[in-house]
Amino acid sequence: MAEETIEKSSSSEEEKNKAVDPTFFSCLLQPSSADSDPQYIGIRRLLLCRKAESGVHRRKDWRCNGKGYVAYRNYIRRPRNWESLHAPSHSSTPGQSGRWIPSPAPLSLLFEVDSWSSSRDLRSGYQASSHRTSFSSSASDNDPPVRKVEPAYSFVGMHCIFDQCKASVTVLKFGNKSSDLLAYGAADGTLTVCTVSQPPSIIKELRGHSKDVTDFDFSSNNQYIASSSMDKSVRVWEISKGLCIRVIYGISSQLCIRFHPVNNNFLSAGNANREITVFNFSTGRVINKAVFDDAVTAVDHDHTGQLIFCGDAQGCIYTVNMNSRTGSLSRSHRNRSSNNRKSPVTTVQYRSFSLLARGPVLLTCTQDGSLSFFSVALEIQGYLTPRCSLKLTPRVHSIRASFCPLLSLEKGEYIVAGSEDSNVYFYDLTRPRHTCVNKLQGHGSPVIGVAWNHGENLLASSDSDGTVIVWKRAKTS
Repeated sequence: MAEETIEKSSSSEEEKNKAVDPTFFSCLLQPSSADSDPQYIGIRRLLLCRKAESGVHRRKDWRCNGKGYVAYRNYIRRPRNWESLHAPSHSSTPGQSGRWIPSPAPLSLLFEVDSWSSSRDLRSGYQASSHRTSFSSSASDNDPPVRKVEPAYSFVGMHCIFDQCKASVTVLKFGNKSSDLLAYGAADGTLTVCTVSQPPSIIKELRGHSKDVTDFDFSSNNQYIASSSMDKSVRVWEISKGLCIRVIYGISSQLCIRFHPVNNNFLSAGNANREITVFNFSTGRVINKAVFDDAVTAVDHDHTGQLIFCGDAQGCIYTVNMNSRTGSLSRSHRNRSSNNRKSPVTTVQYRSFSLLARGPVLLTCTQDGSLSFFSVALEIQGYLTPRCSLKLTPRVHSIRASFCPLLSLEKGEYIVAGSEDSNVYFYDLTRPRHTCVNKLQGHGSPVIGVAWNHGENLLASSDSDGTVIVWKRAKTS
């Protein structure tokens, strides 16, 4: 009887093995035909058989260790050199102004898996930790775990920190075609110029405004800075001497300012009196004005200098024609906000080319968290066509956004923006869901400004506590 039961059990095990025999499935997946090469068919069946067996064993082992499907899926999708990439992070605090922080090992493909824990992986022999460092890149908390961070927008950590400012840093920019010249304006009226090259240091601290610095711009040769302020004045600074060489007083708060990209003798400033005023840089005299429906809060030029794009306090976007020789202005188009609640425009940024639009594009951001992306028809005097938009959480602060560098040929339109929760977020405006592709953690208060350098390897962000963090992007192959 015992022999019969043993035979029955062995026969039942054989039947089970036959039922899940991977060889049978490999034959189904790679059937043989009359004109096929038998050697090729045999090799393909062998590979399919081994792949099926390894998958079954992996899943069984993973199930025995108490982990689920999500953890297994992320495990098999991990980079081959994950152990070398998962290096310990250097602790840092934003307590030393301009301190150089050495970068850890390359973490360009660092990613998190919520289902991973610190328990030992019996199969691979290493530990996978879900610890999140203060400055590493990670996926959004609201989104499900992603396979890996978009390689083009991954960061290895903080490059340097400037925290000598005691007031909110309202705006920051890198110099024209410069990778190391950085300036930022604060709510106490100061304008700080610094270098982020090794070692990071402050070059000049420009004092003259009595109220918030609302905007500033570098001249084409980076020798001068023009700044606007809530104290109703526009100031022109010579960076090398740290002196204010010209003051232009207005009758209302000056909210935004830009140098003309072709004729640097022109300055265009938007103010709370619903105007864009063109000044002569050399004399300070007013050349021309254009009147709008509300206060002009953001402005930018196209690359030819013939168009000005501006936003007002009601969320409308205007296109204005400008003569590069005479400075004359004429309104051509207006794009009204679709929201019932009107919100001031905090960002207007022009880019001469986009893979999505196959031409020039415009990015706008409003204080209520609306990001909009337009294609620009230069042949129709800058007519704007909405392409996509994204609604974020409404903000209390005037938080700005910026285009991300064109680092890959993948379709999508990536932008970076600050937030009230002290994080820097990266979004893909073309995704219908889970638009957040990455975020940076390190600030202790709402992040207001963001800016890329010319080399596109550094990203600067500022917060309401006066801290400026320069993030170093990971190298992409």
